[in-house]
Amino acid sequence: MLPVDDLGEPVPRPGPPRRVVSLVPSLTEAVATVGDAVLIGATDYCTHPPELDVTRVGGSKYPKVDRVLALRPDLVLANSEENRPEDVERLRADGIPVWVTAAPATVPAALGSLRRLLGTAWDVEPDWLVEAERRWRAVTPPWARAVIPVWRKPWVALGRDTFAGDVLLRLGVVNALADHPERYPRPALADLQDADLVVLPDEPYLFTPDDGPQFFPDLRPVHVSGRHLTWYGPSLVEARPALEAALSP
Repeated sequence: MLPVDDLGEPVPRPGPPRRVVSLVPSLTEAVATVGDAVLIGATDYCTHPPELDVTRVGGSKYPKVDRVLALRPDLVLANSEENRPEDVERLRADGIPVWVTAAPATVPAALGSLRRLLGTAWDVEPDWLVEAERRWRAVTPPWARAVIPVWRKPWVALGRDTFAGDVLLRLGVVNALADHPERYPRPALADLQDADLVVLPDEPYLFTPDDGPQFFPDLRPVHVSGRHLTWYGPSLVEARPALEAALSP
């Protein structure tokens, strides 16, 4: 029986993949730990590990599919939220196996997805994965409410069932929009003021001390690394202490 990805789609796997193209920054960083020369292509946004030297295939939303095909990968990694179904289908139609991960709503779901991918494709259990699972098992009691904008012009914030929302919840910070019907609502700025903190990541929108806090005059601004807040992979090992330090009064 063929292995299936997070969405239940079969993924042909004649052997451990040796020519991998990743369209997801988190997965790029994770698979880079498997071994040298496994990754041959990645998006322009795959910035980690910093020394990664592979062919760049454009953005996650709009990858250059012809460039991916020219690399003749034996596996492409994609995500149900970051990548377009039509690009995944075109790759599969050309005979390229594609493993699609689901958009995780929690830290355990994200780490479980990575464990299954790495275990199925390469039969490995990296030390960082075990350590990340250990570090994020604990849940701090709630001590603050926060709004978490991820874009401006228009304002977009974290709503229900997001990985980043669960990251903060495990640190004791409750997302003020956790009950919103949308995962990424576009509220009016006036609706983003009922909280204790405003958590301002540096990606996808680059919030800075000069661009962000002034819109939330009554909230304590907390600037965090977007990679620590939204990526799941090796970064989760350093993310917990880094975010705890940023959130600390």
